[in-house]
Amino acid sequence: MDAYERVMELAKRRGFIWGSLELYGGVAGLYDYGPLGCTLKHNIENMWRRVYCTEEGFYEIETSTIGLEEVFSASGHLSCFTDPMTTCSACGESFRADHLLNGVVERPDALSSDELGRLLVHHAIRCPACGCALSDVEEFNLMFETHIGPGRGRIGYLRPETAQGIFTNFDRLYRFFREKLPFGVVQIGRSFRNEISPRQGVIRLREFSQAELELFVLPDQKTHPNFERFAELSLPLYSQQAQERGEVETMTLGEAVERGVIASELLAYHIGLCWTFLTRIGLDASRIRFRQHLPDEMAHYAADCWDAEVLLERFGWVEVVGIADRTNYDLSAHERESGKQLRVFVEYETPRRRRVVEVVPDMSQLGPMLRERAGAAAEVLSSLTPEQVKEAEKEGMLRIEVEGEMLELPPSVVSIREREEEVRGEYVTPHVIEPSYGIDRIVYALLEHSLYEEEVEGEKRTVLRLSPQLAPIPMAVLPLMDKPPLVEVARSITKRLRSVGMRCEYDEGGFIGRRYRRFDEVGTPFCITVDYESLEDGTVTIRERDSMRQIRVPHRKLEHVMHNLVLGIWQFDEVVEELGEGSA
Repeated sequence: MDAYERVMELAKRRGFIWGSLELYGGVAGLYDYGPLGCTLKHNIENMWRRVYCTEEGFYEIETSTIGLEEVFSASGHLSCFTDPMTTCSACGESFRADHLLNGVVERPDALSSDELGRLLVHHAIRCPACGCALSDVEEFNLMFETHIGPGRGRIGYLRPETAQGIFTNFDRLYRFFREKLPFGVVQIGRSFRNEISPRQGVIRLREFSQAELELFVLPDQKTHPNFERFAELSLPLYSQQAQERGEVETMTLGEAVERGVIASELLAYHIGLCWTFLTRIGLDASRIRFRQHLPDEMAHYAADCWDAEVLLERFGWVEVVGIADRTNYDLSAHERESGKQLRVFVEYETPRRRRVVEVVPDMSQLGPMLRERAGAAAEVLSSLTPEQVKEAEKEGMLRIEVEGEMLELPPSVVSIREREEEVRGEYVTPHVIEPSYGIDRIVYALLEHSLYEEEVEGEKRTVLRLSPQLAPIPMAVLPLMDKPPLVEVARSITKRLRSVGMRCEYDEGGFIGRRYRRFDEVGTPFCITVDYESLEDGTVTIRERDSMRQIRVPHRKLEHVMHNLVLGIWQFDEVVEELGEGSA
């Protein structure tokens, strides 16, 4: 078995991940989280909240998973959110056309539908399922369409990303943040993409969880006040230039900004923050890199984008986070579509003087000339530029449209006037920096990076090396044997630990060694064993999963010790050093 098969076998058997709707044959691209998987996923999301909400100070909102057609027309998803599709003429199976050319041509995902169609014919690519001919390539929109209200109702779509709900709430958020930039808003929730043929297990899903930050900044903001935190952090960067050479460069983020590899401190800071989160949850640092999108793969809304990619045995380098500079694309698009202003007023440090050249209608001429239409004509004339007036003067006639009728007026009905005015500020459309995390891919990557197998005393030992803060079962209480005195003490300890808010499992079935192995396999960092010595001196054994070392502590101190171990305040080595291995 390769790593994916080992992970999924464990995930299905121990209740981490199951195929959705298996009772009815299942559906590709849909998966359910079992009891342990659901807890692990929530722990990852809560760690993300700790980094972005608690430590960085961003607020979280929750918006509807259904959006109106107008929202996704403005965002570009209705026109741009497509994949190339081809269908078998015999069996009716559909495929991503570019995926069929992987390994045949270089970067098929950058080709147009017409180019893909020609290459499929040229290379005699046929249906992988039955070997028959394939149809022409067409663009397939990945949006799930629905209707809001009875009958046909209003057209709506399940959201393909969580971001749009934040953009459509911008005016309220701007007031909440007391009309000051920058400010950031996060959201964790479900998104939906009607993938053509998801054949990569949990890596490519039709329903998935995202954690996104939308950071609204002034258009000219390039620095970050805390960039020093990451300036000396050295990371593997696969820039556009590095991809041309085919080699990853390792450099500090400060150097990357100075050399122009990363466009700004602002973008570099969030690359550093992403690295911090991914390594903090336990992903293998040696299997993480940051790859810059090439120009022909950049999303329609992005000026620049870097992906955090993790190395997986079966799938190679897989994107788990995208960190994009979305410029002012989204707010400008929603402003045009909705007709409502989504700009902010920025005051200058000191007022500025500017010269204004304007066209001024002469009402003394327009009134007698046009009577009741004079006001409407004056409004049209005021919108003309001085250049248009000068051109009309050359022709000797000024032509304008008023209430659907073309009028010809003498140029003398307007004059060009210059004046100076004081300007205290200007309206600008904020830009957006967006780190977008694919939570489901991170869950899988963490399972693969954490799964180890080793030989212990001639037996295979499977260990899921999850951190205490993320493990679905951070601790287990085990009586040495299923005997009433031991069971009574063990159940009492379990009740005490749960009463102070600690997630704790109790297990009394089978040999103690097998129970240790069961909890090793699901990632439980600490097992607390009650033995006969516990009945004599009031101590219990704490066993650490990875090293299998043990210490004895008085069970009256157990809440304090376990609290510090699970939160990562204490390391097990520090407890061993203080108490002595195996001692009380």
